[in-house]
Amino acid sequence: MEQAEKRDYLIKELLAEQPDYKDIEIPEEAGEQKRLLRSLFNVRMPGKISEGFLTVQDEYLQEVALEKGITDLKNLQPIEEGIYLWQGDITTLRCDAIVNAANSGMTGCYQPCHNCIDNCIHTYAGIQLRNACADLMEKQGYEEPTGQAKITPGYNLPCKYVLHTVGPIVSGSLTKEHEDLLASCYRSCLELADKNGASSIAFCCISTGVFMFPNERAAEIAVQTVREYRAKTNSRIEVIFNVWKDIDYEIYRKLLG
Repeated sequence: MEQAEKRDYLIKELLAEQPDYKDIEIPEEAGEQKRLLRSLFNVRMPGKISEGFLTVQDEYLQEVALEKGITDLKNLQPIEEGIYLWQGDITTLRCDAIVNAANSGMTGCYQPCHNCIDNCIHTYAGIQLRNACADLMEKQGYEEPTGQAKITPGYNLPCKYVLHTVGPIVSGSLTKEHEDLLASCYRSCLELADKNGASSIAFCCISTGVFMFPNERAAEIAVQTVREYRAKTNSRIEVIFNVWKDIDYEIYRKLLG
């Protein structure tokens, strides 16, 4: 099947799962079809699906990744020993592990086409990621505490693993507890990555944006925690600070010299 045929198949299969969607018409324009498919991925609850669907989905998403363009860590230059700064879409980065800024439910963002990193990672990894996270949470039996981390495969992402961590939400003044919890997010991810043999890890800007942690202070904590971890543990793990916004790039550039 061509990409358009795969997209049509996936949309029809997802629509057929929900009787409430029976009156939804598939748009003719490719961009609108892609938006509809992403929306259907986003709102689908965890649950079994056919191997045939997964085969087509995986082929489709892997082609999407190639179309967007994959950036390989080996082609980047460190800004200091073992530490990189890269501005771009984390779902296109080929390294051992990427970090997802998750919510306490840990199964992704259910808002159609929301532009948060949680939504993007779950969209382009495929529905296996939500199912894997749901399995982890069912076994755990309670919401994920702030400052800890879980690991899953990357599925259709270029990375091997996704590390999911829940950052602190700052509602009001920034406190030392907020800062300690954010540092814990970085340490937990580094420890889990090392435990699973990951040689590289890409961090997004945890807790900034809708979680309202001040960008500059968040970056200071991120850089300090990573440097301290590498120094204290003698870990050889390579760390990529991944940013999307220009303001974050300038903040990290200044901190890393």
